[in-house]
This record gives sequence, C-alpha cells and structure tokens, in this order.
Amino acid sequence: LTDSALDLIASLATFFAVRWAAADPDAEHRYGHGKAEGLASLVQSGIVLASAFFIGFEAIKRMIRPEQVTGGMWAIGVMAVSMAVTGWLIWQQGRAIKQTGSLAVEGDRAHYAADLAANFVVLIGVGSGALLNAPGLDALAGLVVAIWLAWGAIGLLRKSADHLMDGVAPAEERNTVVALVLEDDRISNVHQLRTRKAGQVLMVQMHVDLDGRLSLKDAHDIVAAAERRVMAAFPRVDIIIHADPALNSLSGDAD
Repeated sequence: LTDSALDLIASLATFFAVRWAAADPDAEHRYGHGKAEGLASLVQSGIVLASAFFIGFEAIKRMIRPEQVTGGMWAIGVMAVSMAVTGWLIWQQGRAIKQTGSLAVEGDRAHYAADLAANFVVLIGVGSGALLNAPGLDALAGLVVAIWLAWGAIGLLRKSADHLMDGVAPAEERNTVVALVLEDDRISNVHQLRTRKAGQVLMVQMHVDLDGRLSLKDAHDIVAAAERRVMAAFPRVDIIIHADPALNSLSGDAD
C-alpha cells in the first residue's frame, strides 16, 4: 500500500515532467526542456528508495516481533487485482516508449515492472502467513520487496544522473550518425564527435574533413546534406557539423 501510494505521486511527477519536456525551446531554454525527464526519474528513484527503507524497517520489526496476518483472503484478492492493473499499465507504457523513447516513461515502466515482480513475492508472503499460519514468512517477503525496490531505485538513479550529467548517447546511435555522415565520399573523416541526450532529443556536434580546395558554398552544401541524412534517421535531433580542411588536401596545395 505504501509503495502504491508513492507510485501515484511518482506517476504524477512523470506526467507533468513529460509535458514540460515536450515544450518547445524558448528564450530562457535554448536547448529545450528535455532535462525535465531526467529530473522526474531522479525524483522517482528517491521516492522508491524511501519506500524501500520504510518497508524494510517494518519487515525487520515484524521478523523480531511477528504479527498474525488477518484477512488473508481479502489481501490475496486485492493483490491479484493490483497485479492485473499493473500488468495492463506496463503494457501501455511499453507502447508509449516505442512511440516516444521517453526516459521518464521508461523509468516509470521499470519501476512498475519491478513492482509487478515484487507483488508476486508479496502474494506468496501473504498467502503463507494467512493460509499456513506462518506470519514470519510475510515479514520475510516484505524484506525481499524492500531489497528489490532499493536495487531498482539505484539503477534508475544512475541512469537519471547520467542523463543530467550529459552522458554520451548509446553506441548504436553514435555509430549510426557517423555512418550516415560518411555516406558522402567527399567527407573523408569524422572527429571530435560529441553527443548527449536532452529528454528525447539527441544532441550531436562533430568536425568533418573536406577537401580544402572546395569553395565555401560547396563545403556548406556537403555539410547541410549530411545533417539532413541524420535528421531523416533521427527526427528529434539537434546537430551541428563543423567543416575542417583535410590535411592531405593542404599538403597537396603546398607541393
């Protein structure tokens, strides 16, 4: 119950964070508001850690002083309904992630997926305490849930911190960007590649080597075409490409 109540607060935070992150850039936030998703995930991880501590504390207290589980069949019925609703929610969140790639929704889904698995443990604990007259098992199940929640929260905390600290984009996305840029044979090399994520927006900066004898217009057209190829593959991308004269072209002029 404690965890589910905190879930509601976390999901409301995710709801408003996703709306804020989707807002267009403005004069005060030229790179948009995508970091709001990372902040929402950070809040979620803190809430889950707090609930894990509370449940773990209660579980240890009841292991020392067991309390008889009453109303076990009602508890089992409530858990079954809760698991069904959670399963439906996870399915809907999975569809949303495929459509948007939202970090906040992904964090929320990971949270509820852990909850669903934890609910199985709770169901076992409640059933054992009510049907087998073994209240200690209910307390043990609570401790398992607390450890489970804490482990998931730490993983979410790391991912959120990496996002807020401008960690690099996944290797697959970086490799795809480089491959798209190098499709033009006139671009001989990509270097000083920098990537980061701001919510669902991929930020990319790089230098490319071009023939130093090209006119400014020709160099610009090549770079602009490379940017369009990347934007076609990543609709939500902010890309800047700087053109450098290739060393071999300069040495050729010197000769």
